[in-house]
Amino acid sequence: MRESPALVESRRFGTRRVPVLRPLGWLAAGWRDFMRCPLPGVLHGLALALFGGTLFWLARDQFWLLSGAFSGFLLVAPVLATGLYAVSRALQREGRARLATALAAWRPRDSRLVVFGVLLAVAGTGWVMTSAALITGLAPAPVRNPVEFLRVVVLADQGHLFEIWLALGGVLAAPVFASSVVAIPLLLDREVGVLAAVFTSWRVVMDNPVAMALWAGLLMGLTLLGMASLMLGLAIVVPWLAHASWHAYRDLVDSSGLVARP
Repeated sequence: MRESPALVESRRFGTRRVPVLRPLGWLAAGWRDFMRCPLPGVLHGLALALFGGTLFWLARDQFWLLSGAFSGFLLVAPVLATGLYAVSRALQREGRARLATALAAWRPRDSRLVVFGVLLAVAGTGWVMTSAALITGLAPAPVRNPVEFLRVVVLADQGHLFEIWLALGGVLAAPVFASSVVAIPLLLDREVGVLAAVFTSWRVVMDNPVAMALWAGLLMGLTLLGMASLMLGLAIVVPWLAHASWHAYRDLVDSSGLVARP
């Protein structure tokens, strides 16, 4: 049986196995990049914090919708950090970066990143709709605020709504994480097709299942902490994790055999 051209392309370069605790090193490297060039990161983080705060205000009495929207944020976050990957790449290549470095990455000149961003947006929207339909359809009482979500969904005496909600979220989030964890930095850095980048991302996860599970947990936990601090923590968490994700890609993928993008 003839293999997919994208799968063949993804085998032109290798993936690396890393120690289980290596994600902690990515966090340390990401923090160093953030401190070296903080302005782009703070602006990215503040923009997302402002968006989250606005969303919360507009739908503050519809927590059945907000719960899906905020968890769906985790699905689309990789593409929102594209400009910060560019900053880390510039720091690695040239030893310096500016705000213009991050802004240049957002120019719609690369259709591959646009395609990947649209796919992640579709996945995030699908989860928001699924989450809202599940909670409004199966919850025994209205869910209008965080307290009601906790009482009616999380701590409900009967039924398994929270377990079902988590399971469905995991079913969607796991393949999205596996498909994107190094794909977007790879697309930004090298001339490679979208499907080849996705296959590479899956190879990375399969080669490092425990380390990548730890990395997924750190991404989720720190993002939730940023949201829990009235969104203000996102101004720090978003750039920190974005820069760390660039170092994860550089550790996990041997892309030296591919043509570098300018």
